[in-house]
Amino acid sequence: MGSLSVLEDLHLQYPPVRRDDSVVDDYHGVRIPDPYRWLEDPDADEVKDFVEKQATLTEVLIQSCETREKLKNQILALFDHPRYDTPSKQADKYFYSHNTGLQAQSILYMLDDLEGKPEVLLDPNSLSKDGTVALSISSVSEDAKFLAYGLSSSGSDWVTIKVMRIEDKIAEPDSLSWVKFSSISWTHDNKGFFYSRYPAPKEGEQLDAGTETNINVNHEVYYHFLGTDQSQDILCWKDPEHPKWSFSAEVTEDGKYLLLSIGEGCDPVNKLYYCDLSALPEGLGGLRERDDMLPFVKLVDNFDALYEAVSNDGCQFTFRTNKDAPRYKLVRVDLREPSVWTDVLQEGEKDVLESAKAVNGNQLLVSYLSDCKYVLQIRDLETGLLQHPIPLDIGTIYGISGKRKDHEVFISFTSFLTPGIIYRCNLATEVPEMKIFREIVISGFDRTEFQVNQVFAPSKDGTKIPMFIMCKKNIVLDGSHPSLLYGYGGFNISITPSFSVSRIVLTRHLGVVFSTANIRGGGEYGEEWHKAGSLSKKQNCFDDFIAAAEYLVSAGYTQPQKLCIEGGSNGGLLVAACVNQRPDLFGCALAHVGVMDMLRFHKFTIGHAWTSDYGCSDKEEEFQWLIKYSPLHNVKRPWEHFGGQTCQYPPIMLLTADHDDRVVPLHSLKLLATMQYVLCTSLESSPQTNPIVARIDRNAGHGAGRPTQKLIDEAADRYSFMAKMLGISWMN
Repeated sequence: MGSLSVLEDLHLQYPPVRRDDSVVDDYHGVRIPDPYRWLEDPDADEVKDFVEKQATLTEVLIQSCETREKLKNQILALFDHPRYDTPSKQADKYFYSHNTGLQAQSILYMLDDLEGKPEVLLDPNSLSKDGTVALSISSVSEDAKFLAYGLSSSGSDWVTIKVMRIEDKIAEPDSLSWVKFSSISWTHDNKGFFYSRYPAPKEGEQLDAGTETNINVNHEVYYHFLGTDQSQDILCWKDPEHPKWSFSAEVTEDGKYLLLSIGEGCDPVNKLYYCDLSALPEGLGGLRERDDMLPFVKLVDNFDALYEAVSNDGCQFTFRTNKDAPRYKLVRVDLREPSVWTDVLQEGEKDVLESAKAVNGNQLLVSYLSDCKYVLQIRDLETGLLQHPIPLDIGTIYGISGKRKDHEVFISFTSFLTPGIIYRCNLATEVPEMKIFREIVISGFDRTEFQVNQVFAPSKDGTKIPMFIMCKKNIVLDGSHPSLLYGYGGFNISITPSFSVSRIVLTRHLGVVFSTANIRGGGEYGEEWHKAGSLSKKQNCFDDFIAAAEYLVSAGYTQPQKLCIEGGSNGGLLVAACVNQRPDLFGCALAHVGVMDMLRFHKFTIGHAWTSDYGCSDKEEEFQWLIKYSPLHNVKRPWEHFGGQTCQYPPIMLLTADHDDRVVPLHSLKLLATMQYVLCTSLESSPQTNPIVARIDRNAGHGAGRPTQKLIDEAADRYSFMAKMLGISWMN
């Protein structure tokens, strides 16, 4: 395969790794060895030594990649362009984030009016020398006098909430720790806000937050009064009988109600409770004396569907839901008659109702997903009837900002060949008026050099799998092109067109054909599509991805030795599982922060929430699903299983990071040790000459909050590895 004995050429040697054959688990009568269990302890000196040696090995290999510096320089050059996110309005001020190009983190700005001069409100770049402190959440009080914001360090999911007085940008003493998976929702009296947190770990302040693997349980909702210590916060909700459930509290736009959404995993289902804040006799402060939680009323008390609030007029609420509607619909209920639910907007025949937002009094801005492409419409809030379609190119809406009391809405759009456009939509006119508010322009990028097509590839069972294919214009389909295939396929997440500087560089300078496969498990066609790739049907994801790869070969775009596959998180699992199942089909594999140990993932941080998609090895039937595809437990010597000495695993780079507390690094470390042992070091003369290495980032996490330079460095490293493995030469 592609690398032509790169290991031998570079005289690389895998470091010896201890195996502990005494560690064997019994799963429902099946004994499963786990010889690298010791790699689960990130604080152990032996683990740190393993990481150091593997990182050194990878660095030696990457240094030999001829295209590394050229890739780095080209990605850097194209990355150096202004970027904006969707503005939001609060009181009479506008807020948005902006990056001039190569700043480590985007800066939060404020505008008194859209034509005025922006004012820096918060610059995260001043908070750390290496740019690894990121602004992860922010919320402005109703009167726009205070900003509550959450900071995360080194990519960790842990957040510390701070407060700033906006007028003079003075930091308040407020500091809220051990916040995770939380929003910030202000009460309309501007006295404080609701947020969610976990109890402080026993290790307390000594803990390097983000490197621990402790399971996250006992989520709680608190209310914080401005200017008080966190110890004074009011506990609004907890449920010790269900320690793995998660809670999110949001104040309605009219300020009257608090909605409590309760989740048991990652499925799009929730319980929904409400509290009439205006009916609290002594306000939220009265709870201090009573030492009692908020008196929530149970509107939906089972996990059979998702209920997402769109708007309310007093006690009459409109929700987006998948109740008896796998492609979603809008329903309405009066809290005085909670058993009577009526449809406002029926489920579509094919398209998925992706979002609905109440704007401009009694209008709805709704977005649909139609064959993985966004459709935008204005509808009547009362009747759901269509008023105006909003014309858009083929692509993705990645941000919508607006309120019922405002007639203007901001809509952010991107596509494979559109870096980003933010539209300002005026709904006060008879026909909605769309004007470009900001457009991201990249010097040196010409979209006319490229073409994007959508095709539908048949999977193993005949299901048509959508694929977007981006390449240079007018290429000849003779199988000669290197190709990069990306996928995810899980947790109801839709992969839609988006712009990537790295992909543009790969396509232009390495001649790469880039493809995304919208495999089952995602949300591209609603809940039925999601369920068709989860639990007992997870194998469909791998079959779909393999079918997409086979399509690229059969259609003449590429050939196996020139085909690289890539994915992150659940997509990292996808890549690793497909390499195990079809090592002959790929010339390279890049697996980012993947879930690799399917028997033990639920034991670390938030992994227990993923059992809704994967199942859990604690249950015998679900263990039988998981053991069949778990990457860690299905590494095989292909020359023994696929017939003939010529077949080996493709070159593999596993990517992880030391502060990834979402999918903890042990997944990649254990798979790395297993692959190197089974394929390479356990044999005196192994046919496996393609390298199997890991890129282990420092002071970084699952991906969010990563500073710009780290993004560029990682892209240059992994894609120069890919280029060397596929034998691609640089083209000017």
